[in-house]
Amino acid sequence: MIGIEEASTLSSRKHQDITTCCRTSKPNWRPRIYSTTNPGGIGHAWYRTKFVLPFLESRERETRFVPARVSDNAFNNPEYQRVLEGLTGWQRRAWLDGDWDLAAGQFFTTFRRDIHVVADFDETRAREWFCALDYGFAHYTVVLLGCTDGDGNVFVVDEHAERLWLPQRHAAGVKAMLARRGLAVEQLRRFVAGADVFSRQSDGTTIAQQYAREGIKLRPANTDRINGWAELLQLFGDPEAKILPRLFIHRRCGRLVETLPSLQHDPNRPEDVLKVDADEDGVGGDDAADCLRYLVATKSRAVTQRKLRGL
Repeated sequence: MIGIEEASTLSSRKHQDITTCCRTSKPNWRPRIYSTTNPGGIGHAWYRTKFVLPFLESRERETRFVPARVSDNAFNNPEYQRVLEGLTGWQRRAWLDGDWDLAAGQFFTTFRRDIHVVADFDETRAREWFCALDYGFAHYTVVLLGCTDGDGNVFVVDEHAERLWLPQRHAAGVKAMLARRGLAVEQLRRFVAGADVFSRQSDGTTIAQQYAREGIKLRPANTDRINGWAELLQLFGDPEAKILPRLFIHRRCGRLVETLPSLQHDPNRPEDVLKVDADEDGVGGDDAADCLRYLVATKSRAVTQRKLRGL
């Protein structure tokens, strides 16, 4: 049996290495690992993914997460609870309330799972459909399907996220995602992607051309990071300040919902999100958030006609 205190201070790889030591030669004995921790730390993302999310989504198989707050321990001295109650901001929500959807330096502090994540969406309300792609191979390739309704709200209704796939396989997966919504590529108002898919490779071709051969024509996304993140903040609103949200995400977009709470401010550029890559097991990373930024920050081209007086 192994016990780990403050497990989120460990990286995913270090935790995995420890698990390889959990073994026994004793008959009828099941090796076990017990861990305790708080939200935050370098291991926040992987711990949340491995233990907290299966609990929240009622799909625990090999793990069991037991939420515990200071009020659950009748033997804590009252002064300690008052210390936690005196905290503000993310620390109060994390250490007093046990909220795993945030951490120190969190960028999207107004993101609330119970407000922004929806279980259903009436797709007859959609006025236009659009997609965005963030490309990766060792990292995830993420494609998000979104739409707007008549009130100007943005809904992200589906997600394709896979790694170690070639564009041909991704294209088939994207078409299957669209088919689930009764859509075809031709019905999208726009399908945008980051600049890397338009860069020339050693043979002179581009990733965008590979997708085009599969029937998916990509155009460059708006990649302005500062203004893109700012627009997302505006769309999320501020529930505590009674500013209504205008961006909602369907719960089937699991990787996006998992990514947003873990994003941090860049300490050298506070208005930007700190770039972070997924680890070797695919845990963490900002690919889904970049894709969301492309989705909302890139607008459809509008053609207007004006009739001149006297003509």
